[in-house]
Amino acid sequence: MTKTQEHPAKEAVAGVILAGGLARRMGGEPKALIRLGERMLIEHVIERLSPQVDHVLINANTDHETLKRLGYPVLEDVLPGHAGPLAGVLTGMRWAAQQAPQARWLVSVAVDTPFFPHDLVARLLAAAETSKARIVRACSGGRAHPVFALWDIALAEDLEKAMRDDAMRKIDRYTARHAMAEVTWPDAPFDPFFNINRPDDLKQAAHILTAQDS
Repeated sequence: MTKTQEHPAKEAVAGVILAGGLARRMGGEPKALIRLGERMLIEHVIERLSPQVDHVLINANTDHETLKRLGYPVLEDVLPGHAGPLAGVLTGMRWAAQQAPQARWLVSVAVDTPFFPHDLVARLLAAAETSKARIVRACSGGRAHPVFALWDIALAEDLEKAMRDDAMRKIDRYTARHAMAEVTWPDAPFDPFFNINRPDDLKQAAHILTAQDS
């Protein structure tokens, strides 16, 4: 089932949650299912993303049944071999083209980053409109976060060709081929793009969550 939200943008926006990684530094447990507070990481991410977009897709290569219970479509990478986040972006583009043809844009977010901004999509869209860029990525603290980006869905054919013919795997290498804009968020009192890679990061995330709830 596709969850649809009212959205102020002229064109619909689809969102893909990238949850296809192998999570080796977390002992192999799928990051989407790791608990932060009383909920799984992916539930925190859905809560942030769903009000900002018109359609939500989960890209994951394992634990499909658990994730499907959340009520959103769950798709494996459309390309084999755990090709990284670009494969998830391509999966989102292909799904949106079929299931949400009114959407021009796809926004990608990482499942291990539960505090990303509530205005992520609005600001990325505004930058796309101003700059006419086909890709807009998020930045904070002097660093780019290429997984958090707005993508023109019409790039799907070009992206798949790059991945198949040029073995393209790194987002930065691919985005360098296209007109791109950036939007920067403050990194205080904490970086909203703080991500959970290790058990110690999960402890820090729990402290951030407690501070937000207090």
